[in-house]
Amino acid sequence: MGARALDILIALVSRPNETIGKKELLSLVWPDIAVEEYSLRFHMTNLRRALGDGKDGARYIATLAGRGYCFVAPVTRLCYEVDSPSVATDSSHANLPSRLAHMVGRDEDIQRISDHLITDRFVSIVGIGGVGKTTVAIAVGHHLIEAFKGAVLIVDLSVLSDPGLVATAIASMLGLSVQSENATPALIAYLRSKRMLLILDTCEHLVDAIAGLTSQIYAEAPSVYILATSREVLQVEGEHVYRLDTLSYPPEEAEIESTAAQDYPAPRLFIERAAASGAQMNLNDAEIAVVVRICRKLDGVALAIELAARRVEAYGLHQTENLLDRHLTLPLLGHRSTTPRQRTLQATLDWSYQLLSELERTVLRRLAVFVGHFTLNAALSVVTDIDIDQSQALGAIDSLVAKSMVATRPLGAMMRYRLLDTTRAYALNLATTGAEATELAARHAKYYQRWLEQSGSDWPTLSTGPEKSPYFAALNNTRSALEWCFGDQGSVRLGTKLAATAAPVFLTMSLLPECRRWSERAIAELDDTSRGGAEEMQLQASLGVASMHIDGPSEAALAALSRSLVIAEACGNVLGQVMMLWMLSLFFVRQAEFRTALDYAKRARAIAGTIDEPDATALAQSALGRALHFVGDYTDARPELEAALNHWSSTHRIFLGIDERILTGVVLMRTLWAQGFAAQAVERARQTISDAKLSSNPATLAVALSWVSGVLIWAGDLQSAEEHVDWLIPHAESHSLGPNVHVGRSYKGTLAINSGDPKAGVQTLQECLKHLHTHDKKLNMALGQRKVEFNISLAQGLIAIGRADEGLAIIDETISRIDENGELYLLPEALRMRGCALLALPERGVNQAEACFMQSLALSRRQGARAWELRTAIDLARLLVNCGRRADGRKLLQPILGQFTQSRETADQRTAAQLLAELDQD
Repeated sequence: MGARALDILIALVSRPNETIGKKELLSLVWPDIAVEEYSLRFHMTNLRRALGDGKDGARYIATLAGRGYCFVAPVTRLCYEVDSPSVATDSSHANLPSRLAHMVGRDEDIQRISDHLITDRFVSIVGIGGVGKTTVAIAVGHHLIEAFKGAVLIVDLSVLSDPGLVATAIASMLGLSVQSENATPALIAYLRSKRMLLILDTCEHLVDAIAGLTSQIYAEAPSVYILATSREVLQVEGEHVYRLDTLSYPPEEAEIESTAAQDYPAPRLFIERAAASGAQMNLNDAEIAVVVRICRKLDGVALAIELAARRVEAYGLHQTENLLDRHLTLPLLGHRSTTPRQRTLQATLDWSYQLLSELERTVLRRLAVFVGHFTLNAALSVVTDIDIDQSQALGAIDSLVAKSMVATRPLGAMMRYRLLDTTRAYALNLATTGAEATELAARHAKYYQRWLEQSGSDWPTLSTGPEKSPYFAALNNTRSALEWCFGDQGSVRLGTKLAATAAPVFLTMSLLPECRRWSERAIAELDDTSRGGAEEMQLQASLGVASMHIDGPSEAALAALSRSLVIAEACGNVLGQVMMLWMLSLFFVRQAEFRTALDYAKRARAIAGTIDEPDATALAQSALGRALHFVGDYTDARPELEAALNHWSSTHRIFLGIDERILTGVVLMRTLWAQGFAAQAVERARQTISDAKLSSNPATLAVALSWVSGVLIWAGDLQSAEEHVDWLIPHAESHSLGPNVHVGRSYKGTLAINSGDPKAGVQTLQECLKHLHTHDKKLNMALGQRKVEFNISLAQGLIAIGRADEGLAIIDETISRIDENGELYLLPEALRMRGCALLALPERGVNQAEACFMQSLALSRRQGARAWELRTAIDLARLLVNCGRRADGRKLLQPILGQFTQSRETADQRTAAQLLAELDQD
């Protein structure tokens, strides 16, 4: 059937058993075009013939006299289902833009591509520039969106010039933390358990990089479906090539009446686009013949047809054809190897450009500096100067939009603009003076520097794909500006400013390699006049944080952070000093050097007290509370942590890419536990997990899960602890957060020991802890803070399986480590476990064990750590009972348990209560 007949069928089937009037049907099938009713009757006859309506009693379309038509056959709605129910679907970062309200001549292409995708999983739409590959890909995404439960992500690769950023671009749009120069492993790990449709748009300029990446995704992520658009085939295993042809038009030798000619997609597109721009056409046989001739000359290239159709309103149909005839014979730009159709598109762009006013040409050339989407404010900032004022620029942009030289698309609440790839490439090839090009690039860079400064507070709040899309467009322009600034013709001074502004944003978006790359580049370009200023302070701070995340607590990271502190001190920047001292304290906490961390935190607290700046005070309180916790001073730690958390909860800000609210929450949770407030600790744990889930940073959730699991184990809620560990491990694996994976597995071993399977637990913990002896600095940083905790669990397991001598050796080594680094918060528990090991070794005697328990009790009381005090008191009371000193055991345990006035909410409290009850019976 013809295209019009198909449109009629779609309109009728979409509203089965409902009468659609003739006028409404005409408006649906021929929008913006006036046609006679006989055309509807003509196509209805063809449609009924194609359906077999009336044959053997079959009824499909009923005619209701004076009212219209109705589709009367049964209708069943079907949707594609991808057969992988066990694979997770995540649509939180889906960003599929709206499809065109009305497409011409692509329904069959969309259906066939969709079928191939479901069957083959990997389809490349290949065709010449301007043929409509992107439009069709977006339509396929909408066609299959229900099959993928909304998980359809489109990545515009036209904005990238660096092949090394392909995996990074996809990963960051999925919300992944990019912590390596090569983001591919992290991306593959994440996609391996996902079911989604990934649309990679405009691949031809990065074809080698994309070919390698898509090949890996296809092989290792079996539930990810790939749809690529490119001017050339990727040539990788699994790829099914769909060549998108140009729109068809009547053959030259055919004599076709005007109505029938409109059934061909190319003339129909021309007529619809001309009508949409306000052109008035009679659409008689003579005018349709002109339309058909134009479409033939343009070889059915959709973009070329749209450009020509937009001219009809201004020049008329016949004059448009005449102009086109003259310009299609002009010498063409490009290589001799260019295909005829590409030469036609080039010539059409030449023609369209020649028809622009001088003002419109200038504005078009200037807009070509943007990559991807840009806002009207951005355009005005770049386009306007002493020669073009704002009103002229607005008028020119409106005119370019009307003439299809500039495309529009709403992103979020604001309209975005962009030059189509073919138009931008054409505009970039136009002759511009070196001075003009330099001035444009400088204005472009300055605009995005200002924009990043103004929008910095927005970045941490972005969590979904639609929210992030406008910001990624700005980030792509920032990358382009940085490349120019540090290029041969660029401005190093401007690049330094832009890099200093962009670095915190790269940190917040977890684009750590890019943060380090541009910070290092900018620092290297600093001269004597720019060293030691605010920009270097910011660059050094960002470099230090990025390096710490990528390489662990390295000397390079420490040097950068220390240099930033020196600059802040020299400049008298108090907030900058507090930030660097806070960061250095965190650096040494992660390196398990807690006394040094406390020194930096105390300095931060003292300096913050010299100014009335809530953020500085809260940063210092966070640092001091955290350091005091790790050295076992819970009494002083808690008020600092609570004050800081109260500030961060009301003023959620991100400093150097770190969500201090989450870090403060987990330390306060552990402090509450140690002080004996188990219910409050568990409530704080739940709130911290809830807050972390809302964060767009996957590493933040991994941190929260890893610390919460330990408190739940201490409380004896092994089921909840296991649920959190089972959440942590796959989450960390899918985001390539290797250190957190090992923390989760270590907790698996601890859970096994506490659940009655000490042999398996010991094996698991030993395997995890041996990784500390590797050269993986990141792993050492993550497990270094936990080594004391996991060593205590390992010793407990070894004692349980009769290897108390090994357990005692581990505990002695652990206590020596505590003495070295000041990790006193777990020393009471380490001393208790040493006593347990000694009790399991008869030759060492109970006296040494009792001495260890007494040391543990005394330290717990000094620290205010009632939880550790109770745990030790239980073991010591049992020792006293076994030595025939029941009264002493009761006298010891009763007042300690009496401190816990709430219900018996932990396993230790229940154990102590049961032991006291047994003693009271005797």
